[in-house]
Amino acid sequence: MTSPGFSAPRLRDDRGEQRPDGPGTAPQAIVPALPLEAERFLRSLALSAVEIIAGARNLEQIARWVTDDVYAHLRVRVSIAARARAVTGTVAHRPMLWIEHVTLSPTATGGFDAVILVHDKRRPHVVSLRVEGATRHLRGTVLVVL
Repeated sequence: MTSPGFSAPRLRDDRGEQRPDGPGTAPQAIVPALPLEAERFLRSLALSAVEIIAGARNLEQIARWVTDDVYAHLRVRVSIAARARAVTGTVAHRPMLWIEHVTLSPTATGGFDAVILVHDKRRPHVVSLRVEGATRHLRGTVLVVL
């Protein structure tokens, strides 16, 4: 966990002015997120990702909160999980999930990396995430569910 007084460095150009996010640039922290705000966002994103793979939630529900690469990766995982359920005859249901542990660490760009341990009745899932600030809100730039 980070200290309450953590503040990420603001990104500046050669003249000392803040750099805006432009097309083709990675999301950059103009206004750094607070660790508690980031942890709430990471928890809900991790739970949503596990529910999406389980077939209980639509992938489109988190489209605005993740990058295109993360969305494409999740789309592949969803199609694989749906095919596996179709082969075995399993019906998708909403899993009862709870979070046991969250490890959160700041990045140099003002974002956060997290590893979240999510349990359901059958087994634990490890969700690894990276979020970065895109001007005013956080977006998931890396999301891996094991």
